[in-house]
Amino acid sequence: MKNPFKVLIRLCLLPLFSSFLLISAAIFSTVGGTASTFRAIKDGETIVSTGGTFELGFFTPSGAAGNRYVGIWYKKISVTTIVWVANRDSPLTDSSGVLRVTNPGILVLLNHNNESTVWSSNTSRSAENPVAKLLDSGNLVVTDGNDTDPENFLWQSFDYPSDTLLPGMKLSWNKITGFNRHLTSWKSTQDPSQGNYTFELDPRGYGEAILKKGSVMIFRTGPWNGVRFSGVPHLSPNSIFTYNLVFDDHGEDYYIIKLLNSSIYSRPSLSQDGRLQRYNWIVTNQTWGFLHPSQIEDCDHYAFCGPNGACNIDSSPLCDCLKGFVPKSLKHRDVVDWSNGCVTSTPLNCSSDLFVKYSGVKLPSTEQSWFNRSMNLKECEMVCLKNCSCIAYANLDIRKGGSGCLLWLGDLIDIRSQTLNGQDIYIRMAASEQVTDSSFNLKKVRIILFGTLLSTGLLILGIVLVIYCWKKQRQKYEKMRSSKKEDLKLPSKEELELPSKKEDFELPLFDLATVVCATDNFSENSKLGRGGFGSVYKGVLKDGQEIAVKRLSKYSSQGLDEFKNEVTHIVKLQHRNLVKLLGCCVQGDEMMLIYEFMPNKSLDFFIFDERRSFLLDWSKRFDIIYGISRGILYLHQDSRLRVIHRDLKAANILLDSEFNPKISDFGLARSFGGNETKAETNKVVGTYGYMSPEYATDGLYSIKSDVFSFGVLMLEIISGKRNRGFFHADHNLNLLGHAWKAHTEGRSIELLDTSVGDSINQHEVLRTIHVGLLCVQQNPQDRPSMSAAVLMLSGEGVLPQPQKPGFYGERDPTELQVRYSSQGCSVNESVSHYSSLDNWYFILV
Repeated sequence: MKNPFKVLIRLCLLPLFSSFLLISAAIFSTVGGTASTFRAIKDGETIVSTGGTFELGFFTPSGAAGNRYVGIWYKKISVTTIVWVANRDSPLTDSSGVLRVTNPGILVLLNHNNESTVWSSNTSRSAENPVAKLLDSGNLVVTDGNDTDPENFLWQSFDYPSDTLLPGMKLSWNKITGFNRHLTSWKSTQDPSQGNYTFELDPRGYGEAILKKGSVMIFRTGPWNGVRFSGVPHLSPNSIFTYNLVFDDHGEDYYIIKLLNSSIYSRPSLSQDGRLQRYNWIVTNQTWGFLHPSQIEDCDHYAFCGPNGACNIDSSPLCDCLKGFVPKSLKHRDVVDWSNGCVTSTPLNCSSDLFVKYSGVKLPSTEQSWFNRSMNLKECEMVCLKNCSCIAYANLDIRKGGSGCLLWLGDLIDIRSQTLNGQDIYIRMAASEQVTDSSFNLKKVRIILFGTLLSTGLLILGIVLVIYCWKKQRQKYEKMRSSKKEDLKLPSKEELELPSKKEDFELPLFDLATVVCATDNFSENSKLGRGGFGSVYKGVLKDGQEIAVKRLSKYSSQGLDEFKNEVTHIVKLQHRNLVKLLGCCVQGDEMMLIYEFMPNKSLDFFIFDERRSFLLDWSKRFDIIYGISRGILYLHQDSRLRVIHRDLKAANILLDSEFNPKISDFGLARSFGGNETKAETNKVVGTYGYMSPEYATDGLYSIKSDVFSFGVLMLEIISGKRNRGFFHADHNLNLLGHAWKAHTEGRSIELLDTSVGDSINQHEVLRTIHVGLLCVQQNPQDRPSMSAAVLMLSGEGVLPQPQKPGFYGERDPTELQVRYSSQGCSVNESVSHYSSLDNWYFILV
């Protein structure tokens, strides 16, 4: 018989033991990463966020030995990527560490061997039941378990960034408390302790971020203008993340980014050598890819040209003084010491001074500045004029035509020319300087050299010869122009009328003065591109509407015909996937077409650029393809005239602010009446790589020629590769041949651009490739009509197998090297709208 006393003891201890097990389970339920909330973890245990995105635990940096750190890294990717480190300056030397939450709510990292504190957090208040939790944003937080507000944090890791700015984390500066959230680089790839570089909001100026090495500033982003930092032109709306600089009512300014697609991993990080780069995880390659390489140009270095000096990466020398300024000092003889910058050549006279507009610039440092959010530009000018210390002014916000006022009250430091998304600034000049030009052709130091009588005579002779040759050439062009102009008969008003059920509509005629004013007198900063017909300029009308102006060159040998052709065709066409013609200007010798402005430039600007192509995920690419198909279908079937475009290519597909495609450039288009669908020409015009075989070889063109060009476009959009000049290590086929070969071998999915990522509809991708191959078949009769192609893209029916594409066959690699080393590829040299703009080298978060 059992001892009754022992039984009684067991009955009393059982509840205590059960309670102990429950408490232990609550405290250590996270061992092995099974939950996101914890009270303590030991080295070897991990915590996984609720959604499984991030993991917290102990680690040793790759390549290092011995030291242990507490950090957070991505859970679902194959490459260990640390995004936050707790004890970065206080490593553990063994694996005895324990991370524990203590009362009143402080995280403490202990060396378990001697119970010494290695690192600890802080808190502004106490909690009865403090717990730590790893959120799916990567934020490690301490909260009161009894608090019903889940975001009432006692402490959070997002307040203390390491070298990575995660989505939802703030880069901030509180003007009242002085609290600064900033990035600090690792000392090396093996040592996460604080390195030499920091990236933070500048507390001394208005809304800009700065990169420093120690206490020395080496780069600044330029002030926030409502859309982006003025010195970071490629920071623009995209499908992956949003960004904003917020000025709150509590004295805190903060920059924040938020992911639009949680399935994409994207992070800006500050490297140990001071490069701020955005990385995107490429699932297919299982590696991090750069969105943009970091700043590498001389003009990026802070104050490279000194006070009142301007840097232009396309000039030699890079530095020059602003108009009205001269170099302050020389190193020796005529070599300028740009570290000292420039000074005014004529003393300013305050009330009688004038302001000169400079367009396309990165605004100067705002360390000595003043701002007002409610003023307009005219009020801003008056305030600056009355303040003799004011050197320049600009809009604070460039949205909706501009608003707010930003004044500079000292030397203008760190200005650079910026072709893409540059901003306007108005700089004070002495009235006696008579400066009205707004370009960056800055005054230079001239040393008058006296030559001999012989050299002077040779110079005069050279000038005479140049003038003579110029006059002969001009006479030649004028004669040719006169001949052409006789043949040019612009459509009458009756011909330009667009019938409507409600009212008649005519193509508006713009006054020349209006266009000149809108384009800043056709300045170089406004120029978007150039072709055989002339140039394309960006303009802004008085009401703030942005326009694109196609200006016929006086010496164009082909633009007159194209001008007439475009007017007669596009004015009669109205479709959401065709670029909208707003009007024209025909005055004197000037002939211009005015279009709606497309802020996202042309399709080739994105799909053929490794740094920008990630902005077009599969959903956007398919929408672009489908939109183009609808536009072509309208031209072939639904418009008043049956129109064959004849020059469909990536450069002629413009993208609006939401990446909707718009077909442009109808200079080579041809229209047909009745049931006509084809014609023949002795003059083959178009762009190599997009022309159909029958058109390129025999001059035969039809609606099936456009279908072929559309098929090429589809395959280029899918692959991110140009058909012309395509290269593959395994064969010498062009893109069409490579796609057909992959399709016949069941490897079509390999054609997809790797920058698209994993968020794709594979069936849709394969079907789109299949339709593209049907469109580029050698025989025109085998190609589908555009109506059939649209149905194929949107339907689910069985598709016929494609035959070999046009121009299929192995090419001589030595011939390719010679043929594609040339930059020119367009027979008609039509302008690539908004393409070939300056490449940028730096993107902020």
